[in-house]
Amino acid sequence: MVTIKDVARLAEVSISTVSRVINDSKPVSPEVRRKVLKVIEETGYKPNDVARSLVTRRSYLIGVIINNLAQSYVADIVRGIEEIGKMYGYDILLCSSYSSKETQEKYLQLLDRKQAEGLFLVGNKFDDEIIDIAKGFNKPCIYFTRNVREDMNHISIDCNAAIFEMTNYLIKEGHKKIVYVSDFKDRSTVENDKISGYLRAVEESDLGYSNIYTVGGNKHGKAYELGKSLVKDAKDFTAVVCSNDEIAIGIMDSFIDKGIKVPDDVSIVGFGNIREGKFVRPELTTIGEPYYDVGAVGMRMLIKMIKGDKTQQGLMELPFTLEKRKSVKSLV
Repeated sequence: MVTIKDVARLAEVSISTVSRVINDSKPVSPEVRRKVLKVIEETGYKPNDVARSLVTRRSYLIGVIINNLAQSYVADIVRGIEEIGKMYGYDILLCSSYSSKETQEKYLQLLDRKQAEGLFLVGNKFDDEIIDIAKGFNKPCIYFTRNVREDMNHISIDCNAAIFEMTNYLIKEGHKKIVYVSDFKDRSTVENDKISGYLRAVEESDLGYSNIYTVGGNKHGKAYELGKSLVKDAKDFTAVVCSNDEIAIGIMDSFIDKGIKVPDDVSIVGFGNIREGKFVRPELTTIGEPYYDVGAVGMRMLIKMIKGDKTQQGLMELPFTLEKRKSVKSLV
């Protein structure tokens, strides 16, 4: 294995000069720099990361804590994080916590010991204690979560505006009795924004009708069960706006199994644009969140914060899209 001593000998310079070139810590003449870099390239020398971090006091490591790696959108976020990190010379340490507070705390401690320069947390909800622990390490930290605190640096879309636009789309298609299906009884800040967008659209259009149902979860099975109880009310409304795509698909499946045709009898729309929405029949109309961009933009934001750019703090809002597919019937 080639060592730094070998590089110094072949380049006919001191070991400290090679170190300065590798770590870009002190000025070196262009001629000497070219000479050292040529030897490094010819020999295939790889600096010792531990030794390098001791000299530069930098690890070039970003810790990414994921609550649920099985969710399809998470892969797109992680891809964005990883590709931008690689572009700027950062390594990613990916940790899957399965929404366990104990596991999250364990990983935060691990990432601190590994001298991670920044943290990226992705998940529906993080306990206040976990957020406080992360903040206590005094490392730049970015969140993608559904329950937002004012002191968070987070990536999001305008969920209020997104549901407002989706509900107005249904209204323009002739729907006058539109219901909303929420996820949990203990609503997140993002969920409250969605509901506000729905109610604002209904109120501004003078429909005189609104109704909110709660699933009690955000999974297909829970939504399927709610769909069974919604069947008896299906004649009272013509469209359903759902908090997320999994809920929309669960209700759609339940309706179809009970003989209610989508969209001929009832139109259904979702939120999130997960991959499964393109493969169900009918294809699901939904709000598109730019998950890859969440990771990519968030990573750029995090790297700028690591470099001391304080203007990056707070909310970074990304654009959403209205994905019009086949689960909505026009009544006009």
